Amino acid sequence: MPKQQKRGARSASGRGRSRAPARPDRKKTTRARRKTAACSIRNASPGQLSEPESPMPAQHQQKPGLESKMTPRPRYEAPYYKGADKLPGKVALITGGDSGIGRAVAVLFAREGADVAITYLHEEESDAQETKAAIEPEGARALIIAGDVRDPDFCRKAVQTTYDNFNKLNLLVNNAAFQQHREDPEDISDEQWNRTFKTNIYGYFYMTPAALPHLKKERDR
Repeated sequence: MPKQQKRGARSASGRGRSRAPARPDRKKTTRARRKTAACSIRNASPGQLSEPESPMPAQHQQKPGLESKMTPRPRYEAPYYKGADKLPGKVALITGGDSGIGRAVAVLFAREGADVAITYLHEEESDAQETKAAIEPEGARALIIAGDVRDPDFCRKAVQTTYDNFNKLNLLVNNAAFQQHREDPEDISDEQWNRTFKTNIYGYFYMTPAALPHLKKERDR
């Protein structure tokens, strides 16, 4: 499922909602993260993971859709991957981080030591909560922020909310995207064209300038 935050409705306020994270002791969370990673390796089944067999069951959801309703469920835990503290003390903001590639990146960034904020559409609250629940056992703090990256005010607010909660921002992952397959270019409506570009291009443009001052600040430290 391609990720916009993924692709969907604009927030009526243009601001979105946030969930403030707790602030655990960093030494304790680092130990917990390493313990969790080690347990993941020990508890994983030996050998190659079994793969689902084709054909996959027919299924369709109205956009933006929920990962929790997919069959079979996408994999994101990476049980054989052991973190190596590549991102200790870092803070990442991932757009469209509630499911798909965004969720997988969020969980593995956390396993590497980063605290993680994600953006998501309001309709994807349950997926966002599931991602938050997957990040925290890695020993990291998680922040979920609801809104639409097509809205420049929301993009600026998402960056500021991340900074206000974590006092820094080191990494921005522009993952949110919208895609809808059409057999013929003539079938692409103006609405679909605009949504695609406003999510996949405008959203990146809005997020990046908002984040750059914080990224440069951390780079120059």
